[in-house]
Amino acid sequence: MNQSPSPQSDAGLGYTVLIADDDPRLRTLLIWTLEMGQYRVLAAVDGLDALAQAREHQPDLFVLDVGMPGMNGIDVCRQLREDQVIAPILILTGFGSEEDKVAGLEAGADDYQTKPFGTKELLARVNALLRRTNVYAGESAGDAFITGDLRVDFDQHLAYKAGRPLDLTPTEFNILAFLARSPGEVQASRAILQKVWGPAYRDEVHLLRVNVARLRRKIEDVASDPRFVLTHSRVGYSLAGEVPASV
Repeated sequence: MNQSPSPQSDAGLGYTVLIADDDPRLRTLLIWTLEMGQYRVLAAVDGLDALAQAREHQPDLFVLDVGMPGMNGIDVCRQLREDQVIAPILILTGFGSEEDKVAGLEAGADDYQTKPFGTKELLARVNALLRRTNVYAGESAGDAFITGDLRVDFDQHLAYKAGRPLDLTPTEFNILAFLARSPGEVQASRAILQKVWGPAYRDEVHLLRVNVARLRRKIEDVASDPRFVLTHSRVGYSLAGEVPASV
């Protein structure tokens, strides 16, 4: 973890990142790295402190360590999503901790960073998460797409079910928006990963699978029997072009 982030980067200007880690050395490194990236940093020493600061300051992004004692990063992530927080969440996991990665993603995290890590690598992931928050998934293709009682509003970066706005995270919306650009067409998993997360994520199929499952829980009447986001075995996903409105 001895790479130095570029001091010229201004990607973080105007953004606030909340980090939560009980290890003072790692917390100091995270603060230094993010401040070098021009981010404003809030530091929490445990999960409860992170939740208290989140409710007070409403940061733009969270970096949560999975291994905190008491209320760990996964618990914090889950609580933030229950509190309707849609800001991106990056979890820090130990090397080879596949269970922690999956648990974090299922709890609502948008991405993960394995420890140990290079500072440039961490900044790249943070920058990418915030870019996905502000850039629509694809080129302009009309104001909105409607199928059944689901409306995807590209201009507002929002989705509605039966007229009610859905609390989608930026990653969930970008998956939905990407599929809505080509309704009825099957999009390969690798293509979705590359478009939504970036080229480095082309093989992270479990990342896509978990996020699609979360998306379905929010837009489908019955997540296990989807009408909108359809799975095409060993290929990818599609958004149904014509779906009757639910009764």
